[in-house]
Amino acid sequence: MTSRKRSGSGSTKRPKEKVVYIYELLCRGEDPSTDSPEFWNEFFLLQPNFEALETEIGKFNTETLQMVKPNLNMLIQKCIEMLNADDHPKRLCNSLQTLCSLFYGIFKKANVDPTFNILQEVFGHEKMDEWLKLLMQYCNRILLGDVTENSRFMCLKLLMVLVTGTDNVNQNALFEPLMMHSMFDAFVRLLSDPTTRGQHGHDIVILLTILVNYRKHEATNPYVVQLSILADELALNGYGQMISQSLIDFCRQYIQSLNNVQSSSWFSSLSNIVGNMFVSDEGCERVQQIKANNGLLLALYEAVHLNRNFITTLAHTQAESSAPPSPSNTLSLTQPTPDLASAPIIDITQYPTNLLVAVFQYCSIVMQDNKNESSIANLKLCFLILTCISEDQYANSIMHDSNLTFKVMLHRAQMRHRKLNVDRVGKSQPLAATLLDLLVEFIVSHLMKKFPMELYLLCIGVIHRILCYQKRCRVRLNYPWKELWSALIGLLRFLVNQEQTLVKKCNIFHLSLQVVNIFNLFITYGDTFLATTNSYDELYYELNREEKVFTEIHAMVLRYTTMPECEYKDDVIKLLNALVNILAIVKHFQNKIKEWLAEQGLSTPTEDQILDVVRKNYDLTLKLQDSLDQYERYAEAPLHTNFFKTMVRDVVNDTRKHIYGYVKEAVSIIPEQEMLLTGAAVPTATATNAGTSSTSGTTTPTSTSNIVTESATIATTPST
Repeated sequence: MTSRKRSGSGSTKRPKEKVVYIYELLCRGEDPSTDSPEFWNEFFLLQPNFEALETEIGKFNTETLQMVKPNLNMLIQKCIEMLNADDHPKRLCNSLQTLCSLFYGIFKKANVDPTFNILQEVFGHEKMDEWLKLLMQYCNRILLGDVTENSRFMCLKLLMVLVTGTDNVNQNALFEPLMMHSMFDAFVRLLSDPTTRGQHGHDIVILLTILVNYRKHEATNPYVVQLSILADELALNGYGQMISQSLIDFCRQYIQSLNNVQSSSWFSSLSNIVGNMFVSDEGCERVQQIKANNGLLLALYEAVHLNRNFITTLAHTQAESSAPPSPSNTLSLTQPTPDLASAPIIDITQYPTNLLVAVFQYCSIVMQDNKNESSIANLKLCFLILTCISEDQYANSIMHDSNLTFKVMLHRAQMRHRKLNVDRVGKSQPLAATLLDLLVEFIVSHLMKKFPMELYLLCIGVIHRILCYQKRCRVRLNYPWKELWSALIGLLRFLVNQEQTLVKKCNIFHLSLQVVNIFNLFITYGDTFLATTNSYDELYYELNREEKVFTEIHAMVLRYTTMPECEYKDDVIKLLNALVNILAIVKHFQNKIKEWLAEQGLSTPTEDQILDVVRKNYDLTLKLQDSLDQYERYAEAPLHTNFFKTMVRDVVNDTRKHIYGYVKEAVSIIPEQEMLLTGAAVPTATATNAGTSSTSGTTTPTSTSNIVTESATIATTPST
């Protein structure tokens, strides 16, 4: 008597999905559509298997590719043709998913094995240009047409796959069709609509950013041209809104993490201190969060750099229901403060904030993490954005408007040698004052052995541009300038003290020259932008109080003028000439102070006494210095070209990693309800085995006309 032995669950084999079996046939060089005219219509009703198709493409080599290439090209062609089937959303969505998987797998194979020229073999097909032209046309239609959001979502993911195929966007062969058949208008339409912007805005902004960077300095890029002249307020506001929302979310998460630490017990705080001695998971996570913002920060840079119209959105309060910027809706009002009764105040902790406020607060967070290359690159990008903003006349007028005051929470690093000025934290003030606070904070908190010279040059450059605007437009900003002067003098002191170490690595004379010229700008033109005459007195007081620093710089410069091998001789000479007025002021008032002390019989004067001496002894002659209020306009090329190539490469890499997860997730969760809503046939479990036979756990179709029945359920066959 034979007994039937039931196999354990571990030995039960899961049969292949029919779509996987078809992939295998196609990748063996067989054509399963030969005897079935309805094969492709039915094939695109099957749910794609992203991983299986990618795996099959990964098996290709030079020999097998020649055999498979006709089928691969046929599959690409059929997928593109099926994009015209907008009457059947299931087929449309499946064809988009299949194209995503195909292109992703082909690019991945090319990146893994550069010696295997699969890109040329596949995309070099004689009709590929024609197919790609159709693909762009259909994508345009899908983005703007009456289709399901799943289809629009997958269409944007497909475009993401295309533009992130290679690390170097300039080497991506599929960019040319995107340049020839621009989808810029479709992107603008989607950004202008609040609903589609909320669902797809992030993808569109990232797509535009990558497309703008394709051969931007080598040939005419239509996306660069169109972005630079875009004047649609709704679209520009939507573009800025996607960036500000991301930065605001980052800032809120950071504030929440600080609150969590502060509310924890002393034991948890001790654990955090000990944990931070090592490479903490939180630190790594923070670095990844900062790096994740590169794409949208790059998008902000491109908009500010290319489009003057975008500047109008910078101070516009960002909210989902926000209208374009206008005099009536630019700001939300709160109760006036006693000292600024007529000025509306925007409080970041209570109200949706604008893009400038978000950028300033974001910068203050990133500044605190300077121990890794990713954060430094991110901070450099922030400074380049601030440089572009500080050069713009309209942006400066917004930032210096005393009727527009904001409370901005700037985060400051904890340092042993200073106490934070509580009165200055969260004070309502014009944005120009907040920006100066931010720059001062950077100056005083980054004086370290691994001196970030490039960041300091950018920082000082932004300060110089702000002062040039104030001088040119005679804007008298009510700002505690003593904080800026003290920070700049502290920087000069650091450069002198670390001269032997730094001079071997960087040109400290050029940076010193920029700092000294800022003081010369105050000395020569301060009467046009300093708010009070007392500010002049305080400036001269600070120069005399720190006369040792300027004397030491002068001695250092004189020493290098006698060194024939000095590679920075030009900057040394310029710095020597720039010090003339400061040294004259110091010498003049030092003599006056000594005379006054001798008359009074005192040895230690008070600050008020020295200020009184300064006020009574302005009888000195200074040398008029030219071009103090001039600066070289910012230009991306050639100085920053390599930086942006690296930044775009990082954005492409990060975007590619996320696309893989999004597409796989989308493939697995496309709802059958969508088919029911459109009247499409939904496969049932009873039909699953109608046309199949199972052998050794492999499902083999007996008729290509029945392949649709496999998409619903998968049967298992118990062994006996």
